[in-house]
Amino acid sequence: MRVVLVGFGNLGRGLSRAFIQKASFLHRSYGLIPRVVAAVDEFGAVVDEKGLDLARLLEAAEKKGTVAAAKGGKRGKLAIKVIEDVEADVVYELTPTNIKTGEPGLTHIKRAMRAGKHVITSNKGPLVVAFRELDSLAKRCGVEFRYSASVGGAVPVIELARKLLAGNEIREIRGVLNGTTNYILTRMTTEGAPFEIVLREAQELGIAEKDPTLDLEGIDTACKLVILADSLLGMNAKLGDVRRTGITRIGPEAIRLAQEAGQTIKLVGIARRGSLEVGPKLVPLGHPLAVGGTLNAVTFELDLAREISIAGFGAGPKETSSSLLGDLIDIHRTLGG
Repeated sequence: MRVVLVGFGNLGRGLSRAFIQKASFLHRSYGLIPRVVAAVDEFGAVVDEKGLDLARLLEAAEKKGTVAAAKGGKRGKLAIKVIEDVEADVVYELTPTNIKTGEPGLTHIKRAMRAGKHVITSNKGPLVVAFRELDSLAKRCGVEFRYSASVGGAVPVIELARKLLAGNEIREIRGVLNGTTNYILTRMTTEGAPFEIVLREAQELGIAEKDPTLDLEGIDTACKLVILADSLLGMNAKLGDVRRTGITRIGPEAIRLAQEAGQTIKLVGIARRGSLEVGPKLVPLGHPLAVGGTLNAVTFELDLAREISIAGFGAGPKETSSSLLGDLIDIHRTLGG
């Protein structure tokens, strides 16, 4: 299966390493041989219809800061040209998230679909801005569209709901969907450390961004909630539809009172048809959502199965490559591979 990688940051590199590591397994288990025929980043691109040497591509990108430094690479070559001109089956859209306009990922995905290429993305921006449009476009163009990695990283939230829970009506989705805020609240709970100190340490460890606003104010969680609502509940929600409160006002006293009541405080996203909410919630100790550290967790309330929960690592290039690879396998199977 011929693959184009659009975006070669942490996720693009992590996926490339997974392709190398899992090559024999994919061939043996699924008859799947991914062949990366092009890679693009903000500085340029490299194309080889026979398939790029991923080890050399990774070495060039890490040493020189761009895939264009690889043998045959070309600086200034745009992603749009690669998407439209290179013969490929699947385009991975792995560029950074832009929740305001969805660009450039939104345009990349549309162009790929119109060119008859299947799309896999981890990019929340296009899904938050234009989920229904992209879903409809994929159907009109007769291509597959997968986005498991956009919510939960390695945790197969969307695929669990769509496949393993088929036959159930989803009445509510509740989730701890942001590893940064979960890490901060966990440290505050277990160590009694003040918010400002834990945040600073999280930034030093690379768990929190230099500007952590999207995480702390619940915006990242709200984005993921919108994707779940649109993809699993059939809504046409936008970010502005989510009632949102962050964690910046959570102090040691609130943490202490929660502990005395046998509870813990988590930033939880809650989706019901017609209602989307993100905010700090009391979660009973021992509940599936009472996960620690940077873990993510989701609980589905269902009409037949009642409640089913799943938890796991919600971030990291290696972990997220699990979902990105799973989506490729799923497309391969759907197409009769």
